[in-house]
Amino acid sequence: MLRFTLAAFAGFLTVSGTAQAQEQLPALDLSRMNIPSVIVSPDTPDYAAVLASPIRTDEDRAKDEARQALITLDFTGVQPGWKVADMIMGGGYFTRMLSAAVGPEGHVTAWQPAEFIAFQASYGEALTAASALPNVTAIRSPIGAPDFPSGLDLIFTAQNYHDLHLEPFADDTAERVNARAFAALKPGGRYVIIDHYAVDGAEASTPHTLHRIDIERVIREVEAAGFVVSQMSPALWNDDDPRTANVFDASIRGRTSQFMISFRKPE
Repeated sequence: MLRFTLAAFAGFLTVSGTAQAQEQLPALDLSRMNIPSVIVSPDTPDYAAVLASPIRTDEDRAKDEARQALITLDFTGVQPGWKVADMIMGGGYFTRMLSAAVGPEGHVTAWQPAEFIAFQASYGEALTAASALPNVTAIRSPIGAPDFPSGLDLIFTAQNYHDLHLEPFADDTAERVNARAFAALKPGGRYVIIDHYAVDGAEASTPHTLHRIDIERVIREVEAAGFVVSQMSPALWNDDDPRTANVFDASIRGRTSQFMISFRKPE
């Protein structure tokens, strides 16, 4: 397990009051990319039943409206029986949701980076709790080397891709994680990324200072690993978010604009 000092990681959950404000730019024009905003499947499961599953906690359900859980599930296209990975699982909100969605014939790999567990005990506790679910396997490999199994149908990450660019981590962390994701997914598999919008063209330091990231940077990085963009959705856009405040700032926390992108591994 890689180790680093708490001071080096201090920006992880700390609101930055010194971030330089940037001019707000208009919303990304999805039409220019000619990409559909939703996934349409003739076999869409009953996602409302998934959200009602006893696997999920009352605390989970209390967050569903703010996190637009039904929209998010529909965007992933997750199906019963799928093999999926929850990449940087945090408190396990999406791990439990995915566990309910894939059902007893499916499987979820929940990855909590070893560095996060070393930084905050609750991350390790959440991983241990997730591993108690019968269709979940917990992994705690280092940030640059997720030990995903092969043949996955879906790798999902929400509000965490920017963490691959936090200053304590190596500059090529995102490159290495994307390569691992590409290798783990079966041909046609989906890599779904949801994260907080930064302003267009945001500086490279923005993931560390504001916990946001430029959407076009994400697209460039993931396409460089061999993926292609298949769907995007504006469903989590918020006109009231200037995209210049730290996501933990009380003025915007829980109400940030977020992008939703589904990448596909070519057949």
